[in-house]
Amino acid sequence: MTLFPEMFDAIKQSILGRAIKNNIISVDAINIRDFAFNKHNKVDDYTYGGGAGMLMQAEPVYLCHKAITDSIDSSKKIRTVYLTPQGRVLNQEIAKELANEEELILLCGHYEGIDERVLNEVVTDYISIGDYVLTGGELPAMVLIDTVSRFVDGVLSNDESAMTESFSEGLLEYPQYSRPYEWHGKKVPDILMSGHHENVEKWRFEQSLIRTEERRPDLYKKFVETHEKDKKGRFIR
Repeated sequence: MTLFPEMFDAIKQSILGRAIKNNIISVDAINIRDFAFNKHNKVDDYTYGGGAGMLMQAEPVYLCHKAITDSIDSSKKIRTVYLTPQGRVLNQEIAKELANEEELILLCGHYEGIDERVLNEVVTDYISIGDYVLTGGELPAMVLIDTVSRFVDGVLSNDESAMTESFSEGLLEYPQYSRPYEWHGKKVPDILMSGHHENVEKWRFEQSLIRTEERRPDLYKKFVETHEKDKKGRFIR
């Protein structure tokens, strides 16, 4: 649900574009302006109590949402996500959770936001992509679509891709290398050339720990608190 449906053409490329073409996922951008009740398709007005900026009105948002829910099988549970800095910060666990849903409605705000009354009536989840303010909810919605879609079976060509990336174990991803073996005087670590799969996995896990401690101490602290060590002092995965 958006005032700018054309923005969502951007996600119909690459991996998501292939998934849409193969009918694994579908993304429909519905224009809230189509549900305005005036000849100028105006969907905003001044806020009661004064203040700068305009507010999206309740009725067009409600009518748009109702049109969508009326078109969906009534037996399905429908979650409506409002993209807002006031929501839970999006992470891998939330993405996995939402990927289990058959239907998701994403509501994109603009201007100074949306009338609180319609939010209370239709929204089930408030989600943020970070502690900053954007001009609208379209970019956050695209971020959510991308990260959620990666957990839908068939979207990724390699099922392991979604599970071995950053945050899958609560750690950042380990460093990776490709050809050539030497570039600008820097060589690929010898362990990756050894062909010893078990040692490679151990090295990657150690590098993930090191990188997480350096770059995201908050994640590292959480990992340490939730994982035990073996007799040699190594974390148990």
